[in-house]
Amino acid sequence: MADLEVGVLAIGAGPANLALAAAIEESGSAELAERTLLLEQAPDIKWQRDLLMPWARSQVSFLKDLVTLRDPRSRFSFLNFLHQHDRLDQFINLGTFHPHRWEFSDYLQWVAKSLEKVRIRYDAKATSTEPRYDADGKLAGWTVTLADGDTIHCRDLVVGAGRDMHIPAVFADLPAERIVHSARFRSRINAVDKNAPLRTVVIGGAQSAAEMFMALYENLPNSTVTMLVRSIGLQNYQTSKFVNELFYPSFVDEFYEAPAETRAQVLDEMRFTNYAALAPPFLDELYMLLYREKMIGTGRAEVRAMTEVLAAREEDGEVVLELRDRRTGKTAEHRCDLVLLGTGYDSRMPALVRELTEKAGLDGVTVSRDYRVDLGAGTEAALYLQGVNEATHGIADSLISVLAHRARDITGDLLDRHGLAAEARTGTRTGTRTAEAGAAR
Repeated sequence: MADLEVGVLAIGAGPANLALAAAIEESGSAELAERTLLLEQAPDIKWQRDLLMPWARSQVSFLKDLVTLRDPRSRFSFLNFLHQHDRLDQFINLGTFHPHRWEFSDYLQWVAKSLEKVRIRYDAKATSTEPRYDADGKLAGWTVTLADGDTIHCRDLVVGAGRDMHIPAVFADLPAERIVHSARFRSRINAVDKNAPLRTVVIGGAQSAAEMFMALYENLPNSTVTMLVRSIGLQNYQTSKFVNELFYPSFVDEFYEAPAETRAQVLDEMRFTNYAALAPPFLDELYMLLYREKMIGTGRAEVRAMTEVLAAREEDGEVVLELRDRRTGKTAEHRCDLVLLGTGYDSRMPALVRELTEKAGLDGVTVSRDYRVDLGAGTEAALYLQGVNEATHGIADSLISVLAHRARDITGDLLDRHGLAAEARTGTRTGTRTAEAGAAR
């Protein structure tokens, strides 16, 4: 077992923490970069690993990569990735702003391999995280224990591992082998006999549910797939350019300063810009699939709107769902073999964050504009949260749109707190916010 000391430890090597790693690497402070470590529990980096279908596309422009909105000249840009792989001409010729998800995933792994000072440790699953106190009883940092027994001590901890899966209570009593959340879709479905005549049911009406529906239909040719949607039907993402301005990184300042009731109203009205809807081209493709099904008459695929699940149980080797038709109020049983959940993620702070703040003696989680949790006066330690601050920083906080600017903000705060802002200003090129800029905001 090893005992390691670093300055900044980031849990998770997804887009959020990779954007932070790139910003730190380009901050002009070699000291900060060399004392930063990312932990990734998988053996490599993949974006939305369990929804990497060959045809799946990103719904966000490639210009909102990890760095471009922070510094268009950065060597970590998606365009430079394409150039380095001799694909720039071909990608331009596609005439799209929306790369395939697998290509953006490859880009993330390329960024990770291109880091020269910031380190990434793979196969590193954190099993416990504890606050660390100095001789005076003040919070001085954090200790993270890994599955292999190694411990890592840091002053500043960044949590960017995403939210916890949301499993609706109605499905809580089903055996684990009968239920699959979208976050584990491909790994679980890859273990299924492709020729087995399974009866599958997909719950949900958003992009992840629809992608699972399509993948099951294509890859399990002898199976049936039924999609249950509680709303009136599958809907497009709201794509108004006026509403999309609320995804600008500059909107974070405006949202953060707004009253709580205004924030709640904005989040509610923006629901269909990202949640509970599908990308328009994919929605058209799905409708065409269902139209072909009606013509061919195989009975393999069905979408049932205005339908809710009242209860779920296992009986005689199969799953029994009690369904209610919301149009008529009638109930009926539906029997199947496997339930797939496109039910999203828990809206609460992740369990890791709740446990950490409780251990640190905090009553709740208050996050600054620079994404740092208020740990009380006099502490030298810091805890930064990425991707879970929609309530205070806007709906884009969980998305790619603000990654570059958020990484800039956190890096600027790190430089200020570590007294490294002056060193960064003498570096080659920062792309991060200086101490003066941070104080002036």
